Amino acid sequence: MLHLWLRYTQALITQMAQTAVCNRQHTVEQQLCRWLLLSLDRLSTDLGVRRGGVTEAAGELQRAGLIRYRRGHIEVLDRPGLEKAVCECYAVVKREFDRLLADIPPGDPVHVLGQTAP
Repeated sequence: MLHLWLRYTQALITQMAQTAVCNRQHTVEQQLCRWLLLSLDRLSTDLGVRRGGVTEAAGELQRAGLIRYRRGHIEVLDRPGLEKAVCECYAVVKREFDRLLADIPPGDPVHVLGQTAP
């Protein structure tokens, strides 16, 4: 178990360090591409479901008119609708980010895709 935690910690440190470099060296478009690809790679793992489950859920959101989904591509069509459909966990995290970053202007480099730079 310790070995697993050490591997996870190493992966997290690598991600944090690379994010710091990326935030300083690359365009916002490049950073967005990195974030989207990493998010898609981790989506099924983070949700704790198989990829087919993600496809089914995305199909439901698409039928509701909230997103457009094609293999490997997700387009948000109705953000307010997504915000109504999301669980309370999103609001908890968003409120905490808003609280912690309240004194930092939105254009400051610390704001990258709603996350703080390490």
